[in-house]
Amino acid sequence: MTLPVNFDSVGVDSILADWLMALREQGVEVVLVLGPDPLGPSERRELLAVHPPRMLAPAEALAASTDFGASWRESDAPLVAWQDISKSAAEHSSRWRRLFLAHGQQSLVRVAFPLPAGRAFECFMFSPRAYDSRLEAAALAWSVFNVWPMLKRALAEQRVSLSPRELESLNLAFEGLTARETALRMDCSERTVNYHLANAMSKLQTDNKLGAVQRACWLGLI
Repeated sequence: MTLPVNFDSVGVDSILADWLMALREQGVEVVLVLGPDPLGPSERRELLAVHPPRMLAPAEALAASTDFGASWRESDAPLVAWQDISKSAAEHSSRWRRLFLAHGQQSLVRVAFPLPAGRAFECFMFSPRAYDSRLEAAALAWSVFNVWPMLKRALAEQRVSLSPRELESLNLAFEGLTARETALRMDCSERTVNYHLANAMSKLQTDNKLGAVQRACWLGLI
């Protein structure tokens, strides 16, 4: 399995460390982010980031599980979930629950950011505390909404490096503009637009514009 992005990025790891520091008063000791595999089916998730690094094995086990995965997203389940692992472990045999419990973690709060085609980014916060009310879980969820734009951008830029013009071309394609309309918006030739789109498609490992736009979304670039 590929190592999380923050293991090779000081910038991403600093964002996670600062976020975790801000959550210390609420008892959070672990934060992690799962995201869709841009080259795989909707049910496959990747571990994008985890802090502290010693929690790699439990986080990988969570990413490999089906919990909170495709079937959860297809149901009417909430985007914000709050769970006592110590109680749910008795009902589920998930390996990740046992591993997090072994590291002293008792509660989790999960916040999802839905994407096209049934994908989603998922942020998890783990604590050795048992939260007494939904208000505590809600406060943690708000912290995710505050940090997510910056974290999402940092993760995306570290995973795939697109030039500003390549990214602009994809964003305009996402808006439904044709190459000719995009050329007018970018003040360049249609041939130049197609050149930027071709480069973006190559970097995103797809052979068509729609596929490139989808994968850019799944990576958090759009």
